[in-house]
Amino acid sequence: MRDVYLIGIDMTPFGVQRDRSVGDLARQAVSGALTDAGVAPDEIGSVMFANAAQGALEGQHSLRAQHALRPLGIHTAPMVNLEDACSGSSVAFNLAVNQVASGVTDISLAVGAEKLTTDDKDKKLAIFAQPLDLAGVKAFVRDYMPTVEDIQPPAGVEIDPKMRSIFMDSYSILARMHMKRYGTTWEQIAMVSEKNHYHSTMNPLAQFQKAIPLEDILKARVISWPLTLPMCSPVSDGAAAAVLGTREVAERIGMDRAVKVLACTARGGTPRDIADSKNAAMHLAALKAYDQAGISPQDISVAEVHDASAYAEINLIEMIGLCGFGEGGRFTESGATRLGGKVPVNTSGGLQSKGHPISATGIGQLYELATQLRGEAGARQVTGAKYAISANGGGFYGVEDVIACVTILGK
Repeated sequence: MRDVYLIGIDMTPFGVQRDRSVGDLARQAVSGALTDAGVAPDEIGSVMFANAAQGALEGQHSLRAQHALRPLGIHTAPMVNLEDACSGSSVAFNLAVNQVASGVTDISLAVGAEKLTTDDKDKKLAIFAQPLDLAGVKAFVRDYMPTVEDIQPPAGVEIDPKMRSIFMDSYSILARMHMKRYGTTWEQIAMVSEKNHYHSTMNPLAQFQKAIPLEDILKARVISWPLTLPMCSPVSDGAAAAVLGTREVAERIGMDRAVKVLACTARGGTPRDIADSKNAAMHLAALKAYDQAGISPQDISVAEVHDASAYAEINLIEMIGLCGFGEGGRFTESGATRLGGKVPVNTSGGLQSKGHPISATGIGQLYELATQLRGEAGARQVTGAKYAISANGGGFYGVEDVIACVTILGK
């Protein structure tokens, strides 16, 4: 297997972009990535294109990549259209890495693009109303909510049932299980959100760029306790794209900004016991990634993790070994995951404030990490960043992610 380098990457601003199509967003990100890489459209040997919602919202169920990218002059490269929920572009990146590593092509392109905002009320939540997904989440809530009913909000916390989200109910259950098992506090979970909203003030591409004090996060409207509105990711539009190449390609165009892909793993979830964290898909994917990269969690300089809720970050920093199981809340409270801390997490602002355009999220994470490793992150730069890790999960089935993706980059 050949060494693989990230030679070009770009992303659009994330947020509400009503006047732009999926194709518009994808073309912007791809054009930026090609320019960043210094390669022409006709040099691309394969394309992996991720999108989850275009079929539900626009009725375009196939050939999404071809319609989006042929106007850029990408004609002869085979294009693979894929859908893997929130992990879509992480899977696209994984496939593109494998195309280059295995010798199928010298240059491959991975893209994630999503347009979720719409004024059509009937279609607005179509992507979240798929019957099998809903049935699975409802079964999870039915089976596990009774186990955490003794973990209740403090007196005076008002819960508006109109704000409830069945998907955030699942995060709520997992958060309350963590609180019950390890003593994690509501304040510690809220500290994740406070940190990420602070980080986003330094990211010009983030959907939200406003700091939110901890007390305001705790006082905000409750979606599903202990999760308040600022602790949950918003609906977003956006795209991100990455160009992967061999070392020879990287040397040809210049190694000064090339970033090496040290590991790229993907693993499916299993019907494990919910308390068996050591056999969670994300944890096993991380262990495999560290083994591939030849480093340990202690070597990581900066991380981007899938914080669709504030609790999810606490879970994921444990899963990828930045702290021990059960220590995520205390690790966050110590300031270790904040800029200037031991291992800053979600310096982009994370999904809660950078935004979460489903299929674009994975490469969006890698854009932040590449920017950090290149020393180009400005006010949010992690000093001396050498190794970076992303953890991105897609879907929910049984008790965990349908697919877990971990990527480690090095400079």
